[in-house]
Amino acid sequence: MAGSQKSPGPLIAVLTLAVLLLHWAALAWLSSPWFEPSVLRPLAAPLFTRTLTPVFIVAAPKQATSALRKLRRSRATQEPVAELPPIEPVAQLPEPMAAPAPDVATEVIVPDPTQVEVASDPVPVETGDTWPADTRLSYKAGGFFRGRLLGDAQVQWQRDGERYQVQLAVSFGWFAHLNMTSQGRVTPTQLLPEVFEEETTTARRHLRFTPQELVFMNGSHLPRPQGAQDSASQFVALSHQFATALTPPAVGQIVQFWLARPGGVDLWTYDVVDLESLETPRLGTVQAFHLKPRPLANPRGPITAEMWFAPALQYLPVRIKVSLSDEAWVDLVVDKIEQSVAPPAGASAPARPATE
Repeated sequence: MAGSQKSPGPLIAVLTLAVLLLHWAALAWLSSPWFEPSVLRPLAAPLFTRTLTPVFIVAAPKQATSALRKLRRSRATQEPVAELPPIEPVAQLPEPMAAPAPDVATEVIVPDPTQVEVASDPVPVETGDTWPADTRLSYKAGGFFRGRLLGDAQVQWQRDGERYQVQLAVSFGWFAHLNMTSQGRVTPTQLLPEVFEEETTTARRHLRFTPQELVFMNGSHLPRPQGAQDSASQFVALSHQFATALTPPAVGQIVQFWLARPGGVDLWTYDVVDLESLETPRLGTVQAFHLKPRPLANPRGPITAEMWFAPALQYLPVRIKVSLSDEAWVDLVVDKIEQSVAPPAGASAPARPATE
């Protein structure tokens, strides 16, 4: 009888393997971005009721409307802003004030505080601003990283009174995804980010903006430069500057702004290198101003980001190309643009009309 009994060895091996797999799955879940709570407070989903098509513009605006001229005069008296300093080498931060999170880079680059104009207190929102209605841009995403990439992307802008939210989402199916979200306040002339969060397939990181400081996940506090934007808000901020002629775009022009991310803050300088014809999947050929970045003073990597803004489509970003190297890049080309019927209550119509 004893010789006929089966050995428990195989069963024990199977149970051991199952336990190990369960532990591995639990550890993977605990380390995933879904386990770390988000710092965002999402706005309600907007309702889009129309699509945009290119609107022919006889000439690019050379000066703002009377309302915008008045706004610019008010801005000059209420919000004096000095010229941005030239790019100079930036200093390293001292040791972090607290232990950094495991998935957060410990090196944070900060400009010399003596060379940075610190942001002033936010200016209350005035009636009759020129920000556009809720807008969603859908892109066809292509790229290359150890092979060809194909996917989809969206940039979505929405308002709720004096609150805003900008979301950038790029997906290449199961291979990879990237989500960036900016939330904050709106003034007549600029966005004032309060929190920025970026989420990849493996990590979630965030950055907080106070009126005077940038607060990083590792506990570091840095001076907040005047007009600082984040990786998501920059697209809407630039589009608004161009559409309202607060910064009239022109070939040969230089555009500068501070860009803050969870790993640091840098002064980005863009050259408007050309007005180019772009082929889009549904909207046909559109003219767009091409903004190309100059090398950073103290780069933390080879990343560059080029942008194209189309006058006939409310100066929205119709193409975005992010490059890590010649062998790693992502290229987004607009496919469809949707908007709500009108801007939020209390706001004026978009600066550039759209075809219903």
